[in-house]
Formats: sequence, structure tokens, C-alpha cells
Amino acid sequence: EVQLVESGGGSVQAGGSATLSCDASENAWNRYCIGWFRQRAGEKREEMGGVDRGGDTTYYNADMEGRYRMWRDSAKKTLYLQMTGLKPEDTAVYYCAAGDQYGCPDHGMMYWGRGIQVTVYS
Repeated sequence: EVQLVESGGGSVQAGGSATLSCDASENAWNRYCIGWFRQRAGEKREEMGGVDRGGDTTYYNADMEGRYRMWRDSAKKTLYLQMTGLKPEDTAVYYCAAGDQYGCPDHGMMYWGRGIQVTVYS
């Protein structure tokens, strides 16, 4: 069974930090790219970026500010997303997804987690 399970969400004060985790099953972990996406209320899902299977290349959405980083731990089959300087507009459901397309584009993701809510309050 292919699974991606996000954790680490919750409420964070503006200016604070949060680290999300995505635990992946073997099948999901072995896809070419695993990445993070988010969807703010009433808006289209956004690509945040991803990491390739070898962990050598990390893609970031150039349109987003550089307030986050992601990395993968192969021993744990876990993808992380660390966000700093959080703003209320970062409030969203954050998703982890895996697929076989270069750059982790939304349309190329084959497997999705259920998502986790991050709420940033001022």
C-alpha cells in the first residue's frame, strides 16, 4: 500500500517556525521526486518544491520567499519541511506528494498524503 502521512502541523504564532514531516511507504519513497504543496483556503494548490530520490537535488518554487527548506532522511523514509518567519498568509493545508516527474510538478504527482493544517496567528 502506498502511503504518505504528514505530521507536525498545528497553530504557530506569527514569526515562529514549524517543521512538518512526511512519512512515506516504500513505494512512495522510491518515486523520482517527493515534495511539499500547500493549499490556502479558497485558493489553488501551490507547489513548494521537492527533493529527488537520491537527495542530491532540491527544487524550490521560485515564486515563494526563501523562508523554508526541505530535505529527506532515507533511513527514516521521511521528508521534512522547515518553515521559518511564518506569517498568517502561510496558513494552509500542507500536503506531501510523490511522483516521477522532474521538479515535482503538481500534475506529475502520483501519490498524495491527506494533508495537515498549519495555522499561523498574529
